[in-house]
Amino acid sequence: MKLFEILPILEELAPLPYAEDFDNVGLLVGNQNETIKGILVCHDALENVIDEAISKKCNLVVCFHPILFSGLKKITGKNYVERAIMKAIKNDISIYAIHTALDNHQNGVNKIFSDALGLQNTKILIPKENYIKKLVTYTVPENSTQLRNALFEAGAGKIGNYENCSFNSRGIGTYLGNENSNPEIGNKFEFIENIETKIEVTFEKHLESKILKTLFSNHIYEEVAYEIYSLNNKHQNIGLGMIGELSEPMNESDFLSFVKTKMQCGGIRHSAFTNKSIKKVAVLGGSGSFATKAALQAGADAFLTSDLKYHQFYEAEGRLLLADIGHFESERFTKNYIVDYLKEKITNFAIVLSEENTNPVQYF
Repeated sequence: MKLFEILPILEELAPLPYAEDFDNVGLLVGNQNETIKGILVCHDALENVIDEAISKKCNLVVCFHPILFSGLKKITGKNYVERAIMKAIKNDISIYAIHTALDNHQNGVNKIFSDALGLQNTKILIPKENYIKKLVTYTVPENSTQLRNALFEAGAGKIGNYENCSFNSRGIGTYLGNENSNPEIGNKFEFIENIETKIEVTFEKHLESKILKTLFSNHIYEEVAYEIYSLNNKHQNIGLGMIGELSEPMNESDFLSFVKTKMQCGGIRHSAFTNKSIKKVAVLGGSGSFATKAALQAGADAFLTSDLKYHQFYEAEGRLLLADIGHFESERFTKNYIVDYLKEKITNFAIVLSEENTNPVQYF
């Protein structure tokens, strides 16, 4: 199986446009025409993981964190990043990173985190903004059903738990062709007044080229009139963090013990107890100090994340239990999810879960 055949499967798992602007996701090392013989899935593509891939005859490493995050001006092996990249290139091993493309997915990192805790009635904590666009176009009534259905098939018209959503209205369209025109209705130089249907549908911005291709190939007019708008609406199914509810409330001490066991934490740093029971829980895998305000606004009793600094614990304001469970720990089940997904999609060679522990934080 060629690498270019695997890339769409990985992008279906975690669409690259979902990633944050600062991130570096997708194919980091490798030739798309390379024949892949095995895939090793890991948290971090460190040098010891590349060694593991070599020993297990896997020439594609799918990692959660991108080993290449910022630009390299030299590759001399002077640090852990350069050594891993050099070894991968020398041994013809490709590297693909997923990171925030999966963080922002509704079934991604934070859903995995929530499921590990048994949270119910989950929803995105910080919905993604500036990601929804709107297409407005006009056609004759006889073409409207075919055109609308084709747009739906291309991914337009999905809103929350609903699909095939559109708004349709009728009006009078006018046009006058010149000597180079070839109108579907009427003749050159003829002023036309015609009943038309106005179709309005929303779509995710990464689908724009596909939506436009579908519009042009299914519209009957020689010149297609259309408008595209960027909307300020938040996308309720894409975004960072998640909030849900425990099946039964717990006191704070029992809750932290529960989290420590479920997420296999070496230790938990937390804010002062509020002396309230914990029922509504917000989570954000990885570095989530920026989301404390969102957790408070969502009415969370507790917020679990990592990489909190000293003064950031004050932001709990005595209103919620703020807990740093560890960066690796908050994402620890992500690679298992990726393995399960790939095993379902690819059955003709091995998908291997890395046995290397790449957590750089140790507990004494």
